[in-house]
Amino acid sequence: MSTDERDTLEVGRIVKAHGLKGQVLVDLWTDRVERLDPGSELRSERGHLVVVASAAHQDRFIVTFDGVTTREGAERLRGLVLYAERIEDDDVIWIDDLFGATVIDAEGIVRGVVTSVEANPASDLLVLDTGHLVPLTFVVSVVANERIEVDAPEGLFA
Repeated sequence: MSTDERDTLEVGRIVKAHGLKGQVLVDLWTDRVERLDPGSELRSERGHLVVVASAAHQDRFIVTFDGVTTREGAERLRGLVLYAERIEDDDVIWIDDLFGATVIDAEGIVRGVVTSVEANPASDLLVLDTGHLVPLTFVVSVVANERIEVDAPEGLFA
């Protein structure tokens, strides 16, 4: 993965046109709603899109992009995946930093390698190649794609 790809994240998708004036409905895949603040720049396979305005609408957002002023223009954006630069935040664990990392418990025992991350309402779960599931709440430190230290309760790996 190149440096540019590691610094760019998928943040959402344009679902469909909304209304007659070029607005679109966006499914945002991140909790960082500032991605849709006026002036924010998103990327797509068709180039850069600059947010003019956005408003929450049920579980999605109605977004107006610069230069898109008709329903036909909005329809041409249907289905585009939106990308944005990574936001530097030391308190955030980035999901793409977890894949392929070796999980080590508090005693230094290797517990497996992360093969996927499963969404869970209480806490997303690391899925290990050993079949174990480890809630992200037990993660103590992450070295991107290399090592994850966990402080898991007794019996989790039994």
